[in-house]
Amino acid sequence: MKVNKNTILLGLVLFMASCAPSLKVSYDYDKSIDFKTYKTYSFYNLQTSGSVSQLNADRIVNAIRAEMSKKGFTETSTNPDLMVNAVTILKDKQSTTASTNYYGYGSMYRPYGYYGGMGATGYTTVSTYEYKDGSLIIDVVDAKTDKMIWQGSGNKDIDKAPKNPEEVINAAVAQIMANFPPGTK
Repeated sequence: MKVNKNTILLGLVLFMASCAPSLKVSYDYDKSIDFKTYKTYSFYNLQTSGSVSQLNADRIVNAIRAEMSKKGFTETSTNPDLMVNAVTILKDKQSTTASTNYYGYGSMYRPYGYYGGMGATGYTTVSTYEYKDGSLIIDVVDAKTDKMIWQGSGNKDIDKAPKNPEEVINAAVAQIMANFPPGTK
């Protein structure tokens, strides 16, 4: 399979931060579809926004392959039942927080309101935090009808690269695909 250099690559960064909140996963599917009728798959139009290495693109593809295999699907380039598409999106974000501290006599909160007095002082500290917002979206399309039948996505704030990107990507893809195909849990 040939993967375009500017395709699926950002997904690794999606799952990188050990200090960031956990991966937020969601999925949706066509409830009228009998997923038991599908046996084979191939990859389709892998895309990304931004720049990620070919190594990470390959890791994402391999993680999807492993999950599809665990679920009993066979990869084929000839007349597959399903087409799998993975899209990665990475955006630069900034968070701002403010904290105010009061010292001295007065400006204290009481259950019945504020009171003040002479000598009350306070200061506000404003902090900014730069991070990346990463998403990996996995689409599954019926190859015969060209209709999307399942979509799973994972989103995470990223503040640093993982020590073992392959392990992190495998875990993230497994989490995203945990409910594919529907009704198998």
